[in-house]
Amino acid sequence: MTEAINPAAIALVHNEEIDQLFSDSGRLATGIPGFRPRQSQIDMARAVAQAIAGQTALVVEAGTGTGKTFAYLVPALLWGGKVIVSTGTKNLQDQLFLRDIPVVRKTLNAPVSVALLKGRANYVCHFHLERTLQNGRLTAREDVGYLRDIGRFIKTTGTGDKAELANVPENALIWNLVTSTRDNCLGAECSHYQDCFVMKARKEAQQADVVVVNHHLFFADVALKDTGVAELLPSANTVIFDEAHQLPETATLFFGEDISTSQIMELCRDVLAEGLTHARDGADWGALVASLEKSARDLRLTFPPEGTRLAFAQIAASSPFFPALDHLKRMLSHMVEVLATQAERAETIEQCRLRAVEIGIRLSDWKEVTDESLPPTVLWVEAFSQSVQLHRTPLSIAPIFSKQREGPPRAWIFTSATLAVKQDFSHYSSQLGLTGETAISLPSPFDYEQQALLYSPTILPQPNSPDYTDAVIDAALPVIEAAGGRTFFLCTTLRAVKKTAERLRDEFERRKLPYPLFVQGEIGRTELLTQFRKAGNAVLIGSQSFWEGVDVPGDALSVVIIDKLPFAPPDDPVLAARITEMEKRGLNGFMHHQLPEAIINLKQGAGRLIRSESDRGVLMICDPRMLSKPYGRRIWQSLPPFARTRELTTVQSFLQNLSR
Repeated sequence: MTEAINPAAIALVHNEEIDQLFSDSGRLATGIPGFRPRQSQIDMARAVAQAIAGQTALVVEAGTGTGKTFAYLVPALLWGGKVIVSTGTKNLQDQLFLRDIPVVRKTLNAPVSVALLKGRANYVCHFHLERTLQNGRLTAREDVGYLRDIGRFIKTTGTGDKAELANVPENALIWNLVTSTRDNCLGAECSHYQDCFVMKARKEAQQADVVVVNHHLFFADVALKDTGVAELLPSANTVIFDEAHQLPETATLFFGEDISTSQIMELCRDVLAEGLTHARDGADWGALVASLEKSARDLRLTFPPEGTRLAFAQIAASSPFFPALDHLKRMLSHMVEVLATQAERAETIEQCRLRAVEIGIRLSDWKEVTDESLPPTVLWVEAFSQSVQLHRTPLSIAPIFSKQREGPPRAWIFTSATLAVKQDFSHYSSQLGLTGETAISLPSPFDYEQQALLYSPTILPQPNSPDYTDAVIDAALPVIEAAGGRTFFLCTTLRAVKKTAERLRDEFERRKLPYPLFVQGEIGRTELLTQFRKAGNAVLIGSQSFWEGVDVPGDALSVVIIDKLPFAPPDDPVLAARITEMEKRGLNGFMHHQLPEAIINLKQGAGRLIRSESDRGVLMICDPRMLSKPYGRRIWQSLPPFARTRELTTVQSFLQNLSR
């Protein structure tokens, strides 16, 4: 009779090996320049190894500077079996694949194969590139040069990953014409199927020991079964989510359903191209497409020009939205009928017909709850400058995500620098349906009390005051001057970004302050950060996308200013529905949802300041509610243990000492 393997005994052996690997004389210290042992990192690596040995779930909040990447990679590469690592962004995904994993693999001499898997929109499609080169339907003047570059790139690349082609911007419109979507991929019917970069990446992922994906890809697959992760998950022994604080929002996005007029416009583009190419005499393709495009634009015009977000119940019964939606459905049905008469003339026309049918079904189903067993959802509409999206969003993803974790036992690791509220993980765990899992909070090795100052200025108006942003800027200017620029100014709304940029430009010019000013939206995010670091005395103004995933260690950043506590807008349709649902269960929507969410977001913003053991700086939180409201104590106690002050002179003295 075979004796059962004891996970505790395995974990004990692993602990001894981890202690040795992470020690002063261990392989990491001798093999990686600058590596130094950190107790929090060792504790995390032990916990990850124990979860792998026991095939259990682990939630780890590891403070900035812990070195959590190595803490999970070392046990994963040594004992994790088939490992899926999912990251918050494609940038972090590339960093793991190109830098971190190769370093750890080489240092440990671990014989593991590694693959990178991204969504299909990241890979050049042979078919769509060929079609675009032939018909020349370009949307911008610079696309001519970009298309030429992509044509050369596809002949030399081994992966087809657009991240390798640095001289074509990631957000260039040309990528939409030379990559595939789930809707317009021909699959096995494609003449380029054997050379397909998407299929090649999926095959490599199937065969690899470690596969690096991102959260969007992971959940898109769970929802759509279209990214290759579905084939990976059954054989995975270990699943690691880095930047795991993003999971609830990402999962909500993909477990919901949405349909956009942008998808209809893309369909029209392809119908016109395929109709004129393969069945020019079969229909008046121009008129057919024009009528559907007009009905899509007319639907957008039923909302204000500046855009809006409305719950379905908030749209008045007399609104022109409803007849416009019915007209759009009729025009789409007419297109389906025409495509059906020509579908046998080309596979691509048949594919357009199938896409049109699918969009029609989703439009018709939008208002209908098709499965009473599914969790409650909220219907809402979002109008952008050029398009409208119809959403159906689950109020909770916990039951759906819990179902995805069913199946063969495996280790599930959730880690981030921000998961808890005062070391309480209940909010995060409840969002994902995690019950009874081990959850630990590990402190940062940074000496926050010596390295940083938390400044909350006195005599600021309440955030709903019309002159609040001006008052914040007035309070911030002497801090910016004392720091010699070197500031992130983080706002909670784009409107505040715009107003802050206008005021600071005027003030810098009037006061003859020599600080370069970089504003979100004026150039790309990556270029903004590059120029900010290079300048050394700049001020960068940004909103949500700069609150996390931004790393500026060193002298270029000494001050982070946060204009308001990052509470979600109270008129957000999904938030309002969630609060209503929580209050039905006797919970307080503010204390149990809005406040924990705001604290976790605030911790992310605050985390931009101290990125290394030599960094020093000031975190300025302007919102007076942090000190005037009863819940404020819970907020600042959840932040790193900075020294605190309300005196501007203390801040100025601290910053002046930095330059000495």
